[in-house]
Amino acid sequence: MAATAPLSHDRDQRIAAVRRFSRFYTRQIGLLQDGMLASPFSLAEARVLYELAQRRTTTASALAGELGLDPGYLSRMLRGFSERGLIAKSAAPDDRRQTMLSLTARGRKAYAPLEQRSQRDTGALLGKLEPSEQARLIAAMTTIETLLRGETASQPGYILRAPRPGDFGWIVKRNAELYAQEYQWKEPFEGVCAQIVADFASKFDPKRERCWIAEMNGENVGCIFLAKDSATVARVRLLLVDPKARGLGLGAHLVDECLRFARRAGYNKITLWTHSVLTAARHIYEKAGFKLMRTERHKDWGPPVVSEHWDLEF
Repeated sequence: MAATAPLSHDRDQRIAAVRRFSRFYTRQIGLLQDGMLASPFSLAEARVLYELAQRRTTTASALAGELGLDPGYLSRMLRGFSERGLIAKSAAPDDRRQTMLSLTARGRKAYAPLEQRSQRDTGALLGKLEPSEQARLIAAMTTIETLLRGETASQPGYILRAPRPGDFGWIVKRNAELYAQEYQWKEPFEGVCAQIVADFASKFDPKRERCWIAEMNGENVGCIFLAKDSATVARVRLLLVDPKARGLGLGAHLVDECLRFARRAGYNKITLWTHSVLTAARHIYEKAGFKLMRTERHKDWGPPVVSEHWDLEF
């Protein structure tokens, strides 16, 4: 009996520490307020609206499974959204027994202030910290998420951040190195990368364009650009995941960030240019909902390749 007492005490202390952090964090992000982010929506309602805003259509069963909500509770919530004109329902094209849900224009208008306030408040929270402290905070959050998802505890975490001085040069250099090593693409490809980066840096529109750098253990391991093609069309450019960070879902995460930002920025379509040999990237684009529109053959960079143009409409 004496041997079990310290173990029980340690366990109680750990439980108390987790509960203390939960109370602290819910207060920090305002979850104790009557309405989420000074809105008429509860936390659960705001989360459901967020999920609906991130995709063109989904089903109630998919939402319930992903969010861990009771189906009956979710059904009542969705009924209320429908009565307020926030969501539309339609039969699935491949199974008319299945009901597809999507936000209406009114629903997107109602959700927009939530997204804006969340961005503002989170930015203000991070703004209290130095960049190095922000990186430590995000790394700690990544560790929590990784452990509670049941992923391998030893799996290295990464953070996504805005570019710093020197990062654009790294993007050109690392693209040229990796594609030369893996696909034998020659110097003209490095010139293409340099031109893309130069155009982005010299014409950067902070309201409608973004670059994300993935960092792991203080080292750059990935990147992606979302650039403005026109008033309604955005373009994904220079998706890169270093070999040391592959297998972590980083590529899909970078593409998801592009999609979220493009929706907030008001684009109607995202387009991209890739190549058939880039099978991992093609799989990410296809899973995200992009459609292959056309192909072309060229040998501008050495070995003959098939280039591909993919589009995703919102």
